[in-house]
Amino acid sequence: MSESSTELPRRLRAALLVAGFTYDAVAEVLGPVAHEALARNETTPGLRRTAGGWPLETLIRLFLLQAPVVRSAAERALPGLVDRLAAAGFLEQTVGEVAARLDVRPYAVDDDHLWVVSDLTPGLDGSHARVGADHVLGISSASTSLAQLTLREPVGRSLDLGTGCGVQALHLATHSGAVVATDVNERALRLARFNTVLNDVPAPVDVRRGSFFAPVAGEQFDLIATNPPFVISPATGERLVYRDSGLPGDRVVEDIVRAAPEHLADGGWCQVLANWVVARDVAWGERIAGWVPEGTDAFVVQRELVDPATYVELWLKDAGLHGAGDYLVRYDTWLSWFEDQGVEAIGFGWINLRRSGGSRRELLEWPYDVEQPIAPAIRDWAGAADARVDLGSRLVARADVRQETLGAPGAEDPETVVLRQQTGFRRARRVDTVEAALVGACDGELTVGQILDAVAQLLDRDPAETRETYLPLARELVAEGFLTAAT
Repeated sequence: MSESSTELPRRLRAALLVAGFTYDAVAEVLGPVAHEALARNETTPGLRRTAGGWPLETLIRLFLLQAPVVRSAAERALPGLVDRLAAAGFLEQTVGEVAARLDVRPYAVDDDHLWVVSDLTPGLDGSHARVGADHVLGISSASTSLAQLTLREPVGRSLDLGTGCGVQALHLATHSGAVVATDVNERALRLARFNTVLNDVPAPVDVRRGSFFAPVAGEQFDLIATNPPFVISPATGERLVYRDSGLPGDRVVEDIVRAAPEHLADGGWCQVLANWVVARDVAWGERIAGWVPEGTDAFVVQRELVDPATYVELWLKDAGLHGAGDYLVRYDTWLSWFEDQGVEAIGFGWINLRRSGGSRRELLEWPYDVEQPIAPAIRDWAGAADARVDLGSRLVARADVRQETLGAPGAEDPETVVLRQQTGFRRARRVDTVEAALVGACDGELTVGQILDAVAQLLDRDPAETRETYLPLARELVAEGFLTAAT
């Protein structure tokens, strides 16, 4: 951006800082009831809490509650900026009043206070609002989910594929030497450029227009993060760029999974937030595993499974079409297409790809609570994939693993023993006495072979048979994160 084009975001940043327009401050002013109501797109409780007219309240009413404010209050909150923001399309002015045309929203990332400019949130207070084809989505549950999934170790080059307003690029810029952000929506690119300057990001962000990997042909990255337009539809009718790829079914996700490894440096990661088809008579993981090229590890987690009717309702409402004259026709057409395509359900989750030279696959159905951010658990998975476990290995039980036993009161032996992780994926595994003893004894001092021999002797088992039976289970315990290599 030129010096003249960076002046406005820098001046706006200064005004927001002076007003104290941060996520925490907004939450404090609104209070828990009004803050939670706003998360449900209801503004009345918030309007009742922001009638004082001081700058922070004015910014909340203007940008978050989408309520007009008197011009004098807007001038106090945004000194010298009202006319310039109106000329840039952020505000509109009427006689004595100012209203927002774009959303400026505070965003908290660890100890950093950021702001994200996007299109206004549609449908506040139940209003009927169809979004435009080039609508630029702001902070959403999908964008925060991807941010929590993405690895945060320092890297050289990162790619935000389908950047939208630039939320992922803002994150990537905190731990990358350089970031490239791509999108096909020119409005989104303008706002992404604005947001990088508004937040004074520490790394250069190169914003490029183009479809998927076309703007970075021949380039490689250490990390790719993408929340693509993954909505599964017949790809007919009006296309909303932020969610609709123009490709039928889950083809957009398939294309990304097939192409991404070519754009990864050795050891590089591509992390995708996605929907996929669960077809009749086909295991969901088989389809996705078939997309992954050789030489690439894949850790795919299905977090949710939705039936076709629920899915269609969700996205028709998202487009502001609920109650529209053609709602029932659109609903029926979409469901008919799912039926014709043999779609039994739609999966939602995470696809993590690593260019490793290997071909490890884990396809995990995990609708349970996880610890957020989940990114460290993804990194641990990769470490387990690299581990080589044999009888001479020294292992350590993860500090958060707890043992639960179930059985009749007073019984000598429990009926069931379960190992449960307290962090990360919080996996649980039912084990027998030997596995439990192995995990309990793994403190890095003895080898796996030594521990299994001691357990076999204690339980009067054949040592050779015990080794043959339980070494593969020791490898599973490492792969699932119950045991790690001793350092």
